Amino acid sequence: MLPTYFISHGGGPWPYMPDMRAMLATLETALADMPNQLTEQPKAILMISGHWETKKLAVQSSPAPGMEYDYYGFPEHTYSVKYAAPGSPEVAARVAELLSAAGMPVDLDDKKGYDHGAFTPMEIMYPNKNMPLIQLSLKNNLDPAEHLAIGRALRPLREEGVLIVGSGLSYHNLRLFGAQAKVPSAQFDEWLQTTLMSSSPEQRHERIVAWDKAPQARVCHPREDHFIPLMVALGAAEEAEATRVYHDKNVFGGVTASSYRFD
Repeated sequence: MLPTYFISHGGGPWPYMPDMRAMLATLETALADMPNQLTEQPKAILMISGHWETKKLAVQSSPAPGMEYDYYGFPEHTYSVKYAAPGSPEVAARVAELLSAAGMPVDLDDKKGYDHGAFTPMEIMYPNKNMPLIQLSLKNNLDPAEHLAIGRALRPLREEGVLIVGSGLSYHNLRLFGAQAKVPSAQFDEWLQTTLMSSSPEQRHERIVAWDKAPQARVCHPREDHFIPLMVALGAAEEAEATRVYHDKNVFGGVTASSYRFD
């Protein structure tokens, strides 16, 4: 059975910018190691990105998705990069089947392209671009319990060779970087590590559903779009142990950020 992951995916199109890539070297090392941590080669990646929200769940169903350059103010060349991984209509249909069976309506979207919450980490994880990649949207209500239930419905995929990856950031306040972010990000990160790694499954569920009561929660996540992908990854592996697979205390000049594996 495959694990699931919640990853901090970095900022903007960082793999295509040498200076930014050097700053995120620790993240690059962690992402590059993810395929090595698996006991079997996935047949596809199901990515739940913090950059795709819909009112009703949607799953990417094109056999060859295009690109979405959903960032602003970066160098011109970053708006022409290509991550030409194949999609998988077959896996998309299976995702829709599982969600529908759990009473969660879902649309198949053959127009959705890869957003940077998906293609930037995949550029490091699978640089040969040969791993089928499918995205699943977040519901725009960003309800923690509902997204845990979405992950729960998708659990069978782990036994079917599909790697479930929640792609966001453990800290996402675009207005607070540098030294001012050091204390709040560290306090929230400590709470998150305790919640995921040192709590019973029941305690973990209670704490994660009430995540906004954590120390500095709303400082670190004024809006939780980059935190909710964790819920899907965790829901698909509720009884699993958590392992911290990435940790950096000086991202963007002072931010503490982490990623986790559940298996």
